[in-house]
Amino acid sequence: MSATPQALDELGCYLMAGAAADPAEVVTEARQAEELGLGTAFISERFNVKEAVALSGAATASTSSIGIATAATNHNTRHPLVTAAAAMTLHRMGGGRFTLGLGRGIEPIFDLSGIPRITTAQMEDFVGVVRRLWRGEMVAGHDGPAGSWPLLQLGSEFDDDIPMLLCAFGPNSLALGGRCFDAVVLHTYFTDETTARAVAAVRAAAEAAGRDPGSVAVWACLATVGDHLHEEVRLRKTVGRLATYLQGYGDLLVRTNGWDPALLERFRADPTVGSFLSAIDATATTAQLEAIAEVVPPQWLEPSATGSAQQCAEAVAAQFDLGVQGVILHGCTPAELTPVVDAYRDGGHRRGRH
Repeated sequence: MSATPQALDELGCYLMAGAAADPAEVVTEARQAEELGLGTAFISERFNVKEAVALSGAATASTSSIGIATAATNHNTRHPLVTAAAAMTLHRMGGGRFTLGLGRGIEPIFDLSGIPRITTAQMEDFVGVVRRLWRGEMVAGHDGPAGSWPLLQLGSEFDDDIPMLLCAFGPNSLALGGRCFDAVVLHTYFTDETTARAVAAVRAAAEAAGRDPGSVAVWACLATVGDHLHEEVRLRKTVGRLATYLQGYGDLLVRTNGWDPALLERFRADPTVGSFLSAIDATATTAQLEAIAEVVPPQWLEPSATGSAQQCAEAVAAQFDLGVQGVILHGCTPAELTPVVDAYRDGGHRRGRH
């Protein structure tokens, strides 16, 4: 692209979505997302070549206007002083474009790795600590749910306001997001009813905390996989991705959407599914994905944007009717999303955060 088109602040995408292999791709994708006019580039984390702070630094340094947000990292995998300093570095490096996003993590992975499970109280406590550090305060003798530290300080010269977002799933997280975060990112494959309910929960919690409910931006995360992509690619980005979620936290996703748990048990009992000790979307062959597609209920794949670029754009626009202020086009690279974003822009679909 020779010129940056009109910015679509209400749209975002993930960089290196899914099981990406080459961390250097984050630079290319960040530049492409900015050139495409997306408002925010989100960075998820896996404990391999997707360490969120390193990727955020590369994305920030290689762009000039797009927002960069972790969505998400975990507060308990680094010392709070390290996380606070990383966020301040990225915030200053990008001229205020960085958002620190937190999440609960995947409990089975935490359990196997010996990482303590995260509680709502810990995250709320952590938010208070790092915000004090960013304001230049000295945190002395802190003893709270997030931990105990004799003395924490970045420096008295700081007085910065760094946005924070929460990747929220269940009711406690949604309430926490409304209570003390600047933004909330919902999960992929939420039904319309679940998304609307989640938005209402965030707004109610914000109001109960004495905040302006509209001040907390809620992002829908919509799997956006158009039919301009090869069929095998679409299979990995839809069936493969949802199957991976069902591996990690299927009970929570099924319960949140009100889906039939018996269908989840059928999925888990499938021998092909059971043969995987790693993420399905990262390692499954096309033949394996085709077999897994037989046990993933088709209605569970429906909360997504599929079909032609125009149909995808219309599905994206429809998310705003559910009350969200932004939509993350999930699952594809910025280059793969280009036809959908062009159709969205050309169709005059603009709504949300602008």
